[in-house]
Amino acid sequence: MDELTLDEAMEDLGAAEEFLEYFGIAYEPAVVQVNRLHILQRFHDYLARAGELSEIEGVRRVVYTTLLQQAYQDFVKSDAQTEKVFKVFHMHEPKTHFVPLSSITVNKAHAA
Repeated sequence: MDELTLDEAMEDLGAAEEFLEYFGIAYEPAVVQVNRLHILQRFHDYLARAGELSEIEGVRRVVYTTLLQQAYQDFVKSDAQTEKVFKVFHMHEPKTHFVPLSSITVNKAHAA
């Protein structure tokens, strides 16, 4: 895979282990085994937040490596339930709503 461009390699990589190995990031197999989808989703989220990246492949490679390392470290230091990468982890959180005082009215028919 060394002869591929960065864009070609990114299309060919699939498993979290493949990404980590391609970018030369040391990892604990046990951490990746439990969190592989969470790591890849967090990496995707970080890339989306990074916005437009340089067209220079070397610069993009450094950015990708840094963001993947950060995504992996998130799950070394924490766990999937705490990090809440996927929507399913947000489904049962309490919801708060703001009701301005000016919108509260009294129905006089039921007030008596």
